[in-house]
Amino acid sequence: MQKDLIYDVGFHHGEDTEFYLVKGFKVVAIEAHPGLYRAGLEKFADHIESGRLVLLNLAVAETSGPITFFESDNDVWGSINRDAAMRNVRLGAGWREITVEGRRFAEILRQFGTPYFMKVDIEGADSLCLKALAEFDDRPRYVSIEAEVDVLSAIRREISTLNSLGYRKFKIVRQGHVPLQSCPSPAREGRFVEYKFPYGSSGMFGEEAPGDWVSGDAAVEGYRRIVRVQRFFGDKGWVRRLPLSTKIINFIRPDVSWYDTHASLA
Repeated sequence: MQKDLIYDVGFHHGEDTEFYLVKGFKVVAIEAHPGLYRAGLEKFADHIESGRLVLLNLAVAETSGPITFFESDNDVWGSINRDAAMRNVRLGAGWREITVEGRRFAEILRQFGTPYFMKVDIEGADSLCLKALAEFDDRPRYVSIEAEVDVLSAIRREISTLNSLGYRKFKIVRQGHVPLQSCPSPAREGRFVEYKFPYGSSGMFGEEAPGDWVSGDAAVEGYRRIVRVQRFFGDKGWVRRLPLSTKIINFIRPDVSWYDTHASLA
């Protein structure tokens, strides 16, 4: 494990990469969307030139080689997963099929080494990164993935997979509250920085991630209420299928957000 290295799998506009860099870490970032990749090359040109950032225009995939990528009108939602693209249509975002270069995540790990922390948010394909870790004895000290909060069985599956990889401690982090986060002083990860997190970023990580570490069973129980709310009001919830869904949701204002599961090795 390289203690000064972080993987940002799902670079987007570099919101998370920027934070990791100012904290003093080197970063390997992965972005499948060609336009976001080109914008990242320009925005982070100095960090790339210095060698502190490697930005890859790749889609994490089951096999290496050209792969179909569903480019969404909402650039947050691009995915190699057709079901994710269909969800985007239901939410009012169109998509186009483009071809990008796919790469097995295990190949990326072999090329650049095991990071200290690995953040994964790639719209329905996070599990491919976790499965790749099973091929290595050396694993990241900390991992975060976007939780699949539509059904509790998916949460159980994610926690079980992480547990099988040696991760024993978990935190549930509500992403809608990330802009409210404030870095602790003294720092518990990297160097201290005063940082304002933009909406959509993943926020703090490792020992600085908010909340207490809990067991896998406790994490599943913590997600139970979250899944219940999502089942009614989330992106795939039955209320979304009603003719007056927008008015109903605006009136009730349910506590709906997206969540990341942070995991730590024992």
